[in-house]
Formats: sequence, C-alpha cells, structure tokens
Amino acid sequence: MRRRLALPLASALLALVPAQSATAAPAVPADKPQLLSAWTQSSAASYDAWWAARQNQGAWSAYAFDWSTDYCSGAPDNPLGFPFQNSCARHDFGYRNYKAAGAFEANKARLDSAFHADLGRVCARYIDSTRATCDALAWTYYQGVVVFGTPASTSGTSGTGGTSTGGTSGDRADGPATDGGAATDSPATAGSMVSAPRPAG
Repeated sequence: MRRRLALPLASALLALVPAQSATAAPAVPADKPQLLSAWTQSSAASYDAWWAARQNQGAWSAYAFDWSTDYCSGAPDNPLGFPFQNSCARHDFGYRNYKAAGAFEANKARLDSAFHADLGRVCARYIDSTRATCDALAWTYYQGVVVFGTPASTSGTSGTGGTSTGGTSGDRADGPATDGGAATDSPATAGSMVSAPRPAG
C-alpha cells in the first residue's frame, strides 16, 4: 500500500517543481554598466560613441540595452527648427537603461547634465541671436527634465509619461557631435540638413 501511494505522491511533487530550461538565456556581458556609463557622459566623445552604437544596435544586442525612445516626449523634437531630437533620444537611453538597472536616482543628475551638454553642442553651431534663442530653448528643455524627470516609468522618456515609439537610428539631423561644421545663422537651414554637423564640445 505504501508503495502505491509513494509513486503518485512523488509524481505530484515533481509536477510542482519548475522544469529547468534546456538552454539557459545567455548572460549579459559583465561590462554593461561601464559601457552604459561611457555612453551617457557629458562629453562629445561620449555622445559620438553612443551615436555609433545606435547606428549599429545589432552589434550590441547581447547587452540588452533599451534603445526605445519617444524623443522629446510632449515637447517639440525640433523646436523652431533646432534639431534636439537625438539629444532627447540619448537622454531617453540613459533614463531607461539606468531605470532598468535600478540605478536611476544615483545617475539622474548626471544624465540631465549630459542632456544639457548635448543641447549646448547643437546650439554651438549657430551665431548671434539665433544662438541665443537656441540656448534659451536648451535651458528650458534641461530645466524640464530636472524638474519633471522622475523614475515613475521605465518606458517614458524623462519620466514624464511619454509613450515609447521604438525610434530608429539615423532619422534626424543632429548626428555625431564631432564631425565639424560651421556656425550658421538659420535653424531652418540646419533643420533641413540630412546630417547636420555638430562641433566637438
């Protein structure tokens, strides 16, 4: 009698134990935190490294980075023709990946400062009153993320509740920060470029 009960009992217990997968998920490379940090600093070199990686996301797939973006959330992506969109995309990248890593609060101020530096490099290509206008908009966007950027959502940009659209690379005018370029007096000119240059900062 004991033997008859033992077999069904053992079978029932085994059914409760989750089966181990035959193939374990590949481990994320150990240097992911260092790479995330390197791609979210205030320098033009950091921006350029992030931009290059964004252009070739497949090469970084093992790291499981969140490349999604809704760019500048509810604010215009290119206010008055100034190309802020990719600066917003990098800011989203930092926010979303540090939120996913559980390290958002410790990095928020630095991410916001990097965002301001990126916007400053966009504005540096303009002169006179056009630059002053761009700088004022950059300051407004920066203050917006300082005040409203919260860890409330891992999918919203700057924590303001934006909706992720899974943006793609190479889709805007403010590409790499170090590819040179002369100052201009017209944001419309820069906004219409396929790949507007940004001087190193």
